[in-house]
Amino acid sequence: MRIPYFQVNAFTTESFGGNPAGVCPLQSWPADGLLQRIAAENDLSETAFFCEQNGSIQLRWFTPTVEVDLCGHATLATAFVLFREMGRPVAELRFETRSGQLKAAWRDGKVELDFPSWPPVACDEWDSLGRALGRRPTEVLRSRDYLAVFDTEADVEALSPDIELLRALECHAVIATARGREVDFVSRFFAPRAGIPEDPVTGSAHCTLIPFWAERLGRKELLAKQISRRGGKLFCRDAGERVLIAGEAMVYCRGELEIAE
Repeated sequence: MRIPYFQVNAFTTESFGGNPAGVCPLQSWPADGLLQRIAAENDLSETAFFCEQNGSIQLRWFTPTVEVDLCGHATLATAFVLFREMGRPVAELRFETRSGQLKAAWRDGKVELDFPSWPPVACDEWDSLGRALGRRPTEVLRSRDYLAVFDTEADVEALSPDIELLRALECHAVIATARGREVDFVSRFFAPRAGIPEDPVTGSAHCTLIPFWAERLGRKELLAKQISRRGGKLFCRDAGERVLIAGEAMVYCRGELEIAE
């Protein structure tokens, strides 16, 4: 079995920046176990698989260990492949996913994702999060993920979390965030329960970050940066029940997977 393969760096235009995602166009769906093994072999934070059937684009995302319900950077990477590599002559794509229908548009040289908004609510996990992150946050909230808010960008940069303590938390992942020095807000994202100790740039985390910071800063359009080692920039807009997350991308490699049957 041969599968076309693209590796795309999302939320960057640098060869070694942003978040790398594998993108695999399929003619039909193989067994889930094979998809998981391919993702594990790729060993990226996510590999996206898409298959066009009955006029719709079905899209799934796998980390090296599990299938996930929503992934921003791999959706952006998939849309970038369809728009720029496969020449899809449309202004907007619609994907059918485990999180419902998601849209991606090509605007001003960027892919803009239309995702659900997940505003966080306050919760009481100060002690466990403080121990796991190695620094006590000033606020703790929760949506799908824990949101740990710190006073400064330097506080977020300095975090050196205990990955095993993070893995023990009863939550999908932990977002650490603060006001930015040169952007509106910064973040880091830790998801060891999904096989990702730290994700380089996380689109889905901004489903929570955008409504939080839009309310906190009193405006709808925001510029964000994820300050992982690779780093990435996100152009954000709060749209009520939805959030719009735009970013650039570049193809790092094009090729083919050969799977022995």
